Amino acid sequence: MYNKGTIIPGLIIFVLFVTFPIWFNGFKAGTPPKPELPPGGEKKCVESVEYMRANHMQLLDEWRDNVLRDGNRSVVTVEGKDYRKGLQMACMQCHSNKEKFCDSCHTYAAVNPYCWDCHLSPKEAASKEETR
Repeated sequence: MYNKGTIIPGLIIFVLFVTFPIWFNGFKAGTPPKPELPPGGEKKCVESVEYMRANHMQLLDEWRDNVLRDGNRSVVTVEGKDYRKGLQMACMQCHSNKEKFCDSCHTYAAVNPYCWDCHLSPKEAASKEETR
């Protein structure tokens, strides 16, 4: 190897540069947020907490397809309580504080959902009702 004096320092600099995000953050992530539970004291959702944490977007997409594309506006019943399919009809009835429930986790995960492109947050919906 004729360029041993430049290759080895170059490799060391490359490895440091590539691994910089890992060792700079100290191998730790921030503490995950604890979303605020519903003010009404509801303990049961349409699915288990673990399922909703992992799959709520798939569930909402399925509901959207059922309601808007198929015209299937059936009601979901959980332990005798009826929920109409929809973000505002079901989810936002219990989880009414978008900032403390939705936004806290989505900000932590660096996710920008498109739900609010069409739906109004509860505060926006209330202000529109007041102006009518």
